[in-house]
Amino acid sequence: MIVLVKLMVVVGMLVIVPIGLRLLDDPGAALARRVWPIGAAFGALSLWLPRGSAATAAATGYATAAAVLCAYAMSRPARPRSEWPAEIAVLTALLSLGVAASALVAERSGYPLFGFRPTVLLLTVAHFHFAGFAAALVAGLQTRAKPGRAADAAALTVPAGTLLVLIGYFTAEFVELAGALVLTAGMWTIGWLTWRYARGMGPDRLTAGLLYGSATVLAASMVLAVSWALGEATGLPHPSLEWMAATHGVANALGFALCAMVGWRRAGAYL
Repeated sequence: MIVLVKLMVVVGMLVIVPIGLRLLDDPGAALARRVWPIGAAFGALSLWLPRGSAATAAATGYATAAAVLCAYAMSRPARPRSEWPAEIAVLTALLSLGVAASALVAERSGYPLFGFRPTVLLLTVAHFHFAGFAAALVAGLQTRAKPGRAADAAALTVPAGTLLVLIGYFTAEFVELAGALVLTAGMWTIGWLTWRYARGMGPDRLTAGLLYGSATVLAASMVLAVSWALGEATGLPHPSLEWMAATHGVANALGFALCAMVGWRRAGAYL
């Protein structure tokens, strides 16, 4: 499982985030786009080094790039009220990488951050690349592609669900379950809106196929997320972490995030 999760994180660092940053129509993001590949390369290297000073130093390089993204997020100019849902989604996407960086540095140094064991910290790194960065960014894109209440709801529920899941790490499993339910509602809304948008793509079948694929994967992968959170909270039978990594994790990384990032980039959608 560990090797599989590391491979998915590398995809997030080296592919998903760079494409996602290209979807930000803001000259202020130029520095972040230039710095990120360097930091991502250090982050990817750190995952394959033995835990210790070298791996921690490489992870710190990744954390530096994530800090640049967080600083950029805080420097974005104020938006009109009508754009607040999209802006909340964008800020969630960018700040999620700061959470991922903190978990990575701790995991690579062997430090039990907030008492969490290394496996949980590594899963946190993966979660905040895909459910954090990719999902929030795609939720924000919906407000441009399919403006309306449903898109605004997705742009708000995905960040809210991500935050609740994070809070659930520190409080109670029922809070994490609530976060999973809210996040699932937002993700299913994204899938529905994406499907509707792809239907109007006309002759561009490749782009439509990528968007259809990302929407379809969400419908199935989030069922697994809810079943796992429900089982953790209630003691009911539920998939193991290994099974979740091999199914939900891979589906979200490749089927949703990668297809969505490439599809929206081809569609020319920007935030």
